[in-house]
Amino acid sequence: MLPLATAAQMKELDRRAIQERGIPSLELMEHAAQAVADTVWELIQPDESICTSSIGVIVMHKKDAPPPTEEERRQEKEIRAIVESKNTDPTPRVAVFCGPGNNGGDGVACARLLMERGGCHVRAFFVGDRAKMTPDERAIEDRLTAAGGCLEDFSIDLTDRETAEATFTFEQQKISAWLSTCDCMVDALFGIGLTRPVTGPFEAAIRLMNGRTVVSCDIPSGVNADTGEILGEAVRAKVTVTFTRPKPGLYMGEGAVCAGEVRTVDIGIPYDLEFEVLRSAPRVEMLNCPNGGLPRRPRNAHKGDFGKLFILAGSEGYTGAPVLAAKAALRTGAGLVYLGVPREIYPIAAVKCDEAMPFPLPQDYKTILERAQGCDIALIGPGLGRSPETERLVLGLLADLTIPIVLDADGINALSGHIDELDKRTALTVLTPHEGEFARLTGCPLPVGNRLAAARDFAKAHGCILVLKGQGTVTAAPDGSAWVNTTGNPGMAKGGSGDVLAGMIAALLGQKHLRKEGREGDSAAELTADAVFYHGAAGDVCARKLGEYAMLPTDLIEALSQVLREWSEDER
Repeated sequence: MLPLATAAQMKELDRRAIQERGIPSLELMEHAAQAVADTVWELIQPDESICTSSIGVIVMHKKDAPPPTEEERRQEKEIRAIVESKNTDPTPRVAVFCGPGNNGGDGVACARLLMERGGCHVRAFFVGDRAKMTPDERAIEDRLTAAGGCLEDFSIDLTDRETAEATFTFEQQKISAWLSTCDCMVDALFGIGLTRPVTGPFEAAIRLMNGRTVVSCDIPSGVNADTGEILGEAVRAKVTVTFTRPKPGLYMGEGAVCAGEVRTVDIGIPYDLEFEVLRSAPRVEMLNCPNGGLPRRPRNAHKGDFGKLFILAGSEGYTGAPVLAAKAALRTGAGLVYLGVPREIYPIAAVKCDEAMPFPLPQDYKTILERAQGCDIALIGPGLGRSPETERLVLGLLADLTIPIVLDADGINALSGHIDELDKRTALTVLTPHEGEFARLTGCPLPVGNRLAAARDFAKAHGCILVLKGQGTVTAAPDGSAWVNTTGNPGMAKGGSGDVLAGMIAALLGQKHLRKEGREGDSAAELTADAVFYHGAAGDVCARKLGEYAMLPTDLIEALSQVLREWSEDER
């Protein structure tokens, strides 16, 4: 796991490294640029096993347009020569787009480093107002000039897409033609401080980069570093080289799609300073491995030690959800699973369950409560349906049960408008909403903008653990800690996947040897985040084996044995 750093934290780290530790800002910039240049170099190395084909240019004229003038023919010939020169000179070409901030300075330094290394043609383009260049970027530009390079002005604006091509100057057309031959582009337009939509020449540069092999500096331009939101238009990078610490926006929402492969590099900020700044706030971590893995099971344990789980789930038309949750819980190590379903679907659930113990729900509430209270943990909601009777049952159990509860799907929907019932609970409560359920529960608009902040705020306000599902699922704890998950894939976007996750969370929380409570705190949040990680990892196993289209939630359950074995101390 790696701590994630917000834009504000990174700015503070940079400031203190420069002002308090005396580290030259240009030194940090050069280190960042070197990491980007190394990545570009890796990507542009020719693969001799791949045959390259010649390229050409097609010049089109409107049907009723007058014949081109002599000057227009000369310009067309020159542009054609630029494009077709790639056929006679296969040397890799790299374009570096630099904005007016220090992120742009990283790009300028990267261009110089690539130029000095040789073996590629490099052109650096400045986008924006030169009057807004930072002093560091100006100093880096002087180094580029001294090395024989040039920071060219880029002024193409594609805001009016209908007429933009017709209004290109000849010089802009030549730039566009050369860019079309590039093997790699470097995105150094905006850093982590961008908060407004991208427009004008910046938008044009981004559009010209997209569809190409792009390396982004720190964060793809157009992505909000804290939320992953797209600010108008954003670069779709092949690789993002992020500095010092990864940023939340690289793993959430559209930001995760834009980031491509994320590489985190050290640029020279002292580790003790990182620790001091990042640990001054509740931890927020990128979850690329479990918090602690699965310890060896006690040799003298019995099934009761691994948790008695009560599941309240299912309704007519939703007979699969309770079975998926029960099977996932058992596959994740639960000792005993009691599955309470409505009487009308009991025969179906009973046929599907071998290891779990299904039973028809009694008519009287007291019997249901006693049955649940006799267990270590309850899972309420998968496929439960929505009716006044269901809502009363869920709210009653929330009020009366003193054991931990995992609330999923319709269990969460029953809580909408009754959030006070959640606030009254003293035992652990875990909620696992997707964005739609979260919006119904909180009244927030869709899409949820800052998913990390929304999850953390809710968990702190209501004293619960919140699992906000989606790209980069966020697990938030009442103390403000949070984990952003990095496993999983679009093949998991099928009905039933959430039921599997809910069963897994309940199973891990119900196992006594996993759940640690004491002076060092409660491990419930870490175990919940681990369940999210294992769930996504199982999805990745299925995607590799079956493909994202064909994989099913039942396949996730089967893949859990491989994933849990990999992270078990018995196997390490």
